[in-house]
Amino acid sequence: MKAWIPHPEGLELMGPTPGEVRVEVFSGVGEPPSDPADVEFWAPPFLATSEATEALTGMSGLKVVQLLSAGAEVWAGKIPDGVTLCDGQGVHSSSTSEWAMTAILSHVRSFPRFLRAQAERRWDYAPTDELAGKRVLIVGAGDIGEALAARLAPFEVEVTRVARRARPGVHAVGELPELLPHADVVVLIVPLTDATRGMVDAEFLSRMADGALLVNAARGPVVDTSALAAAVAEGRIGAALDVTDPEPLPTDHPLWTLPNVLLTPHVAGSVRGLLPRAYRLVGEQLRRHVDGEPLRNVVSEGY
Repeated sequence: MKAWIPHPEGLELMGPTPGEVRVEVFSGVGEPPSDPADVEFWAPPFLATSEATEALTGMSGLKVVQLLSAGAEVWAGKIPDGVTLCDGQGVHSSSTSEWAMTAILSHVRSFPRFLRAQAERRWDYAPTDELAGKRVLIVGAGDIGEALAARLAPFEVEVTRVARRARPGVHAVGELPELLPHADVVVLIVPLTDATRGMVDAEFLSRMADGALLVNAARGPVVDTSALAAAVAEGRIGAALDVTDPEPLPTDHPLWTLPNVLLTPHVAGSVRGLLPRAYRLVGEQLRRHVDGEPLRNVVSEGY
């Protein structure tokens, strides 16, 4: 049996592999190390584009695609029959929730303002807002959402969770119109699907409370960029964005220069601990596949 992984470091990080498995490194660029038709288990590159899925056409023996990313939007609908698609759920929970926590704190404590003043060598004293007492609405109550809720717990905030379907302690996404006006912070941690694409439109933003913060740790197309730019330009709400649509954001886009917008270049999951966590999952999944055990994080057809 043959498996492909995208990083040389993964050969050690994934732990022991069954003796009958040959693991090869293929970054997705250039000539493959061997015949793709013999690959049974494939972990594609982390930031895969739609072009990466073209390799599937030559993988006639493929059984499992194990993603390193939490999002599967590039692959959904493109996996051949008989091939199991698994995402990287759990790999990015700590890093992405840390980014969201940092973004929220940076906004309420006016760090972007102070950093601009520092660059100008200007002592810009001003009292700031605080996180204590705020109401945080987490849209996407999966692993990352729960990791963020745990990090918010010591800050004396009220957390409300929203998911696709209601369950104990979690509201359904259909309740958002009633929930949005009462939130000081709205955090997006949803997958990009047909249902979530453009979910944050002008109506969504208009329902947010004055002075509220929108945090996008999901995918850029979840938010209507033009509607967001208009809303933050009015000064009524703020935004902290790790992802945009398009991405990268054009250099002349107004979101770059608005004082109530914090932008980072899709780095929420880009941390030093990423590869060890990712390849622990890859190694576990490969061993499960060889042993005939159920795989984790299987992506449903309705993704």
